[in-house]
Amino acid sequence: MHSALEIVASVDRLKSLPAVYHRIRAELESPEGSLNEVARLVTHDGVITGRILQVVNSSLYGFSGQIDSVMRAVQLLGMQQVHDLVLATAVSEAFDGVHAERMNMRLFWRLSVLRGLAARVIGRHCSLLDAERMFVIGLLADMGHLVMYLTVPELAERAQNEADATEQPLHTIERRLIGADYAEVGCALLDSWQLPLGFASAVGGQHTPCTAGAHNFEAAILSLANRVADADRRGLSSEDAATRVDSAIWTHLDLAPNLMGEIREEAELNLAAVTALFFSRH
Repeated sequence: MHSALEIVASVDRLKSLPAVYHRIRAELESPEGSLNEVARLVTHDGVITGRILQVVNSSLYGFSGQIDSVMRAVQLLGMQQVHDLVLATAVSEAFDGVHAERMNMRLFWRLSVLRGLAARVIGRHCSLLDAERMFVIGLLADMGHLVMYLTVPELAERAQNEADATEQPLHTIERRLIGADYAEVGCALLDSWQLPLGFASAVGGQHTPCTAGAHNFEAAILSLANRVADADRRGLSSEDAATRVDSAIWTHLDLAPNLMGEIREEAELNLAAVTALFFSRH
């Protein structure tokens, strides 16, 4: 049996994010942090510069007019959104070329983006103040699976096959077969990356939001977003997907099950474009 910490510790190539991310984050979190300095740091990395300009001009944000300067993009997005986009870019770069045995990487990234978009849509429906941040949290929510397929691929595949055959919760089977589930592994990974506390807490609590402490609402959003991604993978109808959501999640988010179709439709609207922006090489 393996603990989440043991699984994460055994994958050297996933232990750190690019240094530019940490420099930008330090500036964003500094009391003396400034948009000018953030823009300067962004422009020193050609990949991040290109990605932010692509994203800010994409349908994901819908700003009017062409934005062709990093400073203008940073002003429009604000400090938090710049951090989150830099993080998403850093993750896509860190995993460029990573191929896990027994895992369909193209499908993995498609579902990760769909989960992120669904989480953002749900956050907006819940009037969450930082609903935009839910895109990146949702994008990272299944990273534990990538780590597991890199470290214990046979067991990870066996757990998925058993879950598909029996329709038992995948995380329950993973705990029995492996010793930890993908939410726990993802939480350990994000902790090792020293991301803001809310990221790891929400990801770790996505199956049991009550364990996510102050971030239980974000965890509940992830729980619902997971059902959107699962419905896409299995080819389920939105009505069927809604019935698979724990009633406590609908209550906690103060949403009605009949919204599932609308949430899914909104999330799918930008799916192809956003996947191409971040993961076109996978």
